[in-house]
Amino acid sequence: MTAKGNIGVTSENIFPVIKKFLYSDHEIFLREIVSNAIDATRKLETLSSVGEYKGEPGDLTIRIKTDGDKLIISDRGIGMTAEEIDKYINQIAFSSAEEFLEKYKNDTAAIIGHFGLGFYSAFMVSKKVEIITKSYKEGAVAIKWSCEGSPAYELSETDREDRGTDIILTIDDENREFLEKTKITSLLSKYCRFLPVPIAFGKKQEWKDGKYVDTDEDNIVNETQPAWVRKPTDLKEEDYKTFYSDLYPMADEPLFWIHLNVDYPFNLTGILYFPAIKNNIDLHRHKIQLYCNQVFVTDSVEDIVPEFLTLLHGVLDSPDIPLNVSRSYLQSDQNVKKISTHITKKVADRLEEIFKTDRPQFESKWDSLKLFIQYGMLSDEKFYERASKFFLLKDVDNKYFTLEEYKKLIKESQTDKEDTTIYLYTTSVNDQYSYIQAARDKGYSVLVMNGQLDVHAISQLEQKLEKTRFVRVDGDTIDNLIRKTDANAVQLNEDQKLALREIFNSRLPAVEKTEFSVALESLGEKASPVVLTQSEFMRRMREMSAMQSGMSFYGEMPDSYNLVLNVDHRLVKNTLEDSEKKCSEKLNPILADIKGWEARQADLREQQNKKKAEEITEAEKEDMTNTNRKLDELREQRNAVWTEYAEKNSIVSQLIDLALLSNGLLKGEALSRFISRSVKLIK
Repeated sequence: MTAKGNIGVTSENIFPVIKKFLYSDHEIFLREIVSNAIDATRKLETLSSVGEYKGEPGDLTIRIKTDGDKLIISDRGIGMTAEEIDKYINQIAFSSAEEFLEKYKNDTAAIIGHFGLGFYSAFMVSKKVEIITKSYKEGAVAIKWSCEGSPAYELSETDREDRGTDIILTIDDENREFLEKTKITSLLSKYCRFLPVPIAFGKKQEWKDGKYVDTDEDNIVNETQPAWVRKPTDLKEEDYKTFYSDLYPMADEPLFWIHLNVDYPFNLTGILYFPAIKNNIDLHRHKIQLYCNQVFVTDSVEDIVPEFLTLLHGVLDSPDIPLNVSRSYLQSDQNVKKISTHITKKVADRLEEIFKTDRPQFESKWDSLKLFIQYGMLSDEKFYERASKFFLLKDVDNKYFTLEEYKKLIKESQTDKEDTTIYLYTTSVNDQYSYIQAARDKGYSVLVMNGQLDVHAISQLEQKLEKTRFVRVDGDTIDNLIRKTDANAVQLNEDQKLALREIFNSRLPAVEKTEFSVALESLGEKASPVVLTQSEFMRRMREMSAMQSGMSFYGEMPDSYNLVLNVDHRLVKNTLEDSEKKCSEKLNPILADIKGWEARQADLREQQNKKKAEEITEAEKEDMTNTNRKLDELREQRNAVWTEYAEKNSIVSQLIDLALLSNGLLKGEALSRFISRSVKLIK
């Protein structure tokens, strides 16, 4: 029997379309052809199980080999008759898998294909495709089909001893890489390593007489029973770890894992692992592999897994996930949403289970889990509700508390006069040690919040927790951070306040993108003489701007620090008294003149305020201008006196440098001067 005809397509241009547009990557062809071989084999197993095939299935290994410019994929599945070739090959997109699934839906093993287009992916890399096939049916005749990339084909009888199908691809010149052993091996590893039927590519090799030689044993390239298709009760802890190391050979051991096994209202299996996450969210993305009946589809699973769960590693497998025609990416539907919700719930369940049953283990791995859990709480409201029960806060003593536990711990001692509970935290125990110690001296607890997402988590917790505020321990003096009573009034007159501000301000360094201001507070004789603090709001906004688009405005703003002078401390008092003695001769005449001119300014302003703008004469305007100018000159003279004093007073510079040093702002030449000055002061 010999026949010729045209493949049933609606356009003469179907092959250029297939070559260029049907599949995003030409390498997919091998996955599609092998998947068809798997389907043919699984169909035979189904027919054998229901008694429609009476023979012995025998060795069902799928074999792949090269022969010159040909790549050959062979199976011992159900094969095809001439009529079936005409129906399933010559009529594009008439999927035999769909028809078989419908007929044997209660008995069939997992069938991969659904679209009936996978076979034609072979033409993306081949100048000629041949099929030699023989049906399992009694009395079947072997058939050969060949096509050279046009709608024209040839169909004839041929010889084939056994049932099954050979797909023979004559690879075109542009794609000869697909004949190379290393390339084929890499594709089989990527797409076929967990297919449910053994796949042989060549023979295993051994070292003999100074070289590798083939043995008689088939080189099976896939694991037909990967961990995720087995029952959790059949797996030991070591099995899960071994499977993880097979997936990610260079990765550290996982923290925990979840074995998914759902059959209603959708089918979903898989294993998700919690990797050891440190500080880089993006570093470990795209490590979840999506399979459809053990055929690799993609590692971009954002549409089925919530964004924060893309930090997990592992495998998901579901025949119910809708794929596009090339099985290259997901298509959104209700099943995807249900699966996504289910996975989120299972992750939360697993974390809560570990927390409740083995809290010490949970705490020991918290530093790796924290980033993942925070990411989930920030991006998924339902996950926040679950995770808030096992989210942990760590203090500077490395003790862990749930949100509820910590609230009870600090409620009484760290609630201010406005009835707001203050959560003190540090971003660096070493750099902010003096501030931490000041808080602990008051009996306060200090948290460690030095993670990549902590600044965002803090803002979220302030919104969620009633009457709660987080402040970094160096954000102000400790009494101001947790204000129990009204602040003590500074017992200095305005001239004295001004003198201290100008003396210390004149010695503050010029640091790029940094602004300093001097503040006076009454903190008690035993408190530090100077404290350098930073605005909690501005610092937090700058930190958030570094990670969040649309906040670059804050990132461009300078750092803002307050140099707080404790007017009760002996060193600050001595500085003020010393300046009054040493500056009085130069300063008193200037201060007297300033007061006289300020009185003149006040009189002029009062007179002009009684008039409309147009009634003020030019002479009066000039008088005010001259008065203002004179005051500016006198104030500059006054400040120059204080600046000259400050330059000669080593204690002023020493106090400022100590404050800068405690915040890591004293560097280079300034640090060297500080050390030299310290030595002189000790002498």
